[in-house]
Amino acid sequence: MTAQISIHPKGGGRAEICLSLPAKDAARTAEIIRHLLKFDGQDAYWINEEGERLYSVEEVFPDSSPAMLLRGLRGKEDLTQKEFAERIGISQHHVSEMETGKRAITLEMAKRIGETFGVPYKMFL
Repeated sequence: MTAQISIHPKGGGRAEICLSLPAKDAARTAEIIRHLLKFDGQDAYWINEEGERLYSVEEVFPDSSPAMLLRGLRGKEDLTQKEFAERIGISQHHVSEMETGKRAITLEMAKRIGETFGVPYKMFL
């Protein structure tokens, strides 16, 4: 399928660009466009279906660390370190070390954590 582009004037000196392309390419293409807009000096951000701005984890928690995110998600899910450790197949001691920053979170571990919580694994790298 070929991509289709249309431009719709919105008033107030603004316009909406609509892009129709295969769904499998949508996220990657949107991210490329967002980076191009930032390169051009424009503030680009995601919006939801209701037109509300979405914020990234980095914007909400600029001083966050993978350890803090892990601890927060585990707490949000009301899991003890031991329960979480059992879910991902490691020791409670290793969870403790990851949450305090004493143990690095590897790529493989980040993928297991992301899958467990249903979030992007890159948050933990």
